[in-house]
Amino acid sequence: MKNSVKIIPLGGVRESGKNLYAVEINDGIYVLDCGLKYPENDMLGIDVVIPDFSYLKENKDKIIGVFLSNSDMDSIGALPYFVSEFNVPVFGSKLTVEMAKYEVKNNERSKKFDNFNVINEKSEIIFDDVTVNFFKTSHSVPDSMGIALSVEEGQIVYTGDFKFDPALRNGFATDYSSIAKVGSKKVIALLSDSQNADNPFPMANEIQVEQSILNTFKDSKSRVIVAANSANLLRIQQIFDAAMNSERKVYVGHNLDPKIKIAMDLGYVTAEDDLLIKDVKDLDNLDGDQIVVLESNPISEPIKVIQRMAAQQEKNVNIEPGDVVLVATSPSPAMDNAMAKTDDMVYQADGTVKVISHELNMSDHASAENIQMLISLLKPEYFIPVSGEYMMMNESRKAAMNMGISDENVLIVSKGEVLEYDGSKFHHGNAVEAGNTMIDGIGVGDIGNIVLRDRKVLSEDGIFIVVVTIDRKKKIIISRPKITSRGFIYVKSNKDLMNEAAEIVSNTIQLNLDNKEFDWSHLKQSVREKISHFLFDKTKRRPVILPVIMEVNQHHKKKRPQK
Repeated sequence: MKNSVKIIPLGGVRESGKNLYAVEINDGIYVLDCGLKYPENDMLGIDVVIPDFSYLKENKDKIIGVFLSNSDMDSIGALPYFVSEFNVPVFGSKLTVEMAKYEVKNNERSKKFDNFNVINEKSEIIFDDVTVNFFKTSHSVPDSMGIALSVEEGQIVYTGDFKFDPALRNGFATDYSSIAKVGSKKVIALLSDSQNADNPFPMANEIQVEQSILNTFKDSKSRVIVAANSANLLRIQQIFDAAMNSERKVYVGHNLDPKIKIAMDLGYVTAEDDLLIKDVKDLDNLDGDQIVVLESNPISEPIKVIQRMAAQQEKNVNIEPGDVVLVATSPSPAMDNAMAKTDDMVYQADGTVKVISHELNMSDHASAENIQMLISLLKPEYFIPVSGEYMMMNESRKAAMNMGISDENVLIVSKGEVLEYDGSKFHHGNAVEAGNTMIDGIGVGDIGNIVLRDRKVLSEDGIFIVVVTIDRKKKIIISRPKITSRGFIYVKSNKDLMNEAAEIVSNTIQLNLDNKEFDWSHLKQSVREKISHFLFDKTKRRPVILPVIMEVNQHHKKKRPQK
């Protein structure tokens, strides 16, 4: 009997991060990755963004499980929110499962969940109509896996984040033979990482990166302060190795990241017993050329710490004349301004800055050449670029077409778009609900576009508060409007503007009081509109206008606020 196959990206397409791909086979849904992304600059106050689970909620009983490709947050970060709603098994490699457990146990919503299952590249999970296999890939974290879902018609293959680098070893190395084994059978569709497909230059291998770090350590006659993302365990290992080979000790600022410790406890990241300095006081016993200070909090935090060190605001270690600051991971484009500021601050503190990505073309994701090599190994009928912005997906498309895959067989999709396989071809089905769920503190999904718009306005133009007391029965204003401004103008220097605004408010309120059909909502809206037009005319700014109208209560001689 012909199998019903649908591929539904609920995240990870036309964006970087937030990977979640639902593959629906007959009456079962196989969830590939469950990641988050960090907020863009205009998402004020938002902590993280996760996929919209609406479609999965509507089909809750169909979910077979979650299959994780690696332990990066763009693959596991949304898992605590997912398993708090769906009690289904989670599958991943040993390290990936331990990292996922850490995230789940440290979230109040999900800490009781414990249905984790460890797999490796030799594992085969057989369900009624689907067999799931895995193959070992290379990424910035060890134990990364690609995933293959097999049905009678062929396989749907998902790479997860990957790259090809023969220089990698141990838990980071690709198992090319297992990929070739998957490719020995029919591959219907390949969902491939696209995040580096737009990079046209040859990629540096990790031996070159490690050598660059080692040279910096050996050539520097003073302390080296390293800013690195703790999620990049490959880079952390290279820093440890380079420190040992240059006879330096490593002091980990702000304590060792728990995820680095997990990787070390499992043997995926190794360091000599005496390599790490645990007490900052021990730095006093070492010369500068014997010290590495590692700042390795996730995402932008290392850069923020470097800024505080340059400003002499850190408790334990600050930048001293002659110090070398080594930025060991590639800052995202969104960090360009922060990096420029960091450089300036470090140089003002008489230090110097070296950014490895300025010297070497490096990435943790597949280049166009890597994608073409993968296609030659798997020989897919259909190629579906995922995990990347549209430009990256389009470059991935070009790479696939250069390998002989026809234009109609390269499918660039949007979130919620459904691809249905009829046994010989994919075609577009009805789209499902998909989008962003924003996390702000303990709030999940309670922040929408309107709230973000208001936050943006407040951040740009501030707030203008008008407080007035009226006697509605006597149709008079009891007290002159009191005006307060925050983030808009400095009140004491703009008394004339405030007086004019107060006069406009008084006139507007009096007109409404004189109207026989008095209406509170109309009164407040009139105040907002009049003041908004006046302030824009005078300042070319549009602050949030908040009128607070107080009414005298004739019976109790108290004021009742009308907001």
